[in-house]
Amino acid sequence: MRDQLVEVLGVDPDSIAPDTRLREDLDADDFALIDVVEAVEAELGERTVGLSIDDDDLVELRTVRDAVECVLARLRSGNESAT
Repeated sequence: MRDQLVEVLGVDPDSIAPDTRLREDLDADDFALIDVVEAVEAELGERTVGLSIDDDDLVELRTVRDAVECVLARLRSGNESAT
């Protein structure tokens, strides 16, 4: 997640912590968050078939922690449906 935030938003990696606010602290708008999500999906999609995050979920993402938890929840739900 950190690599994608750095790449898409052009921020210093040291400025990213779990409680960093995506919009306020990193100046991410909705379009940038879509790009970050797509980058995460591309990265993890190579190893995790079917990882997908709905654009509607982006509204709920406030912090880096929220984004990570969203990805983890999607990974868990994907693993449960695969078994």
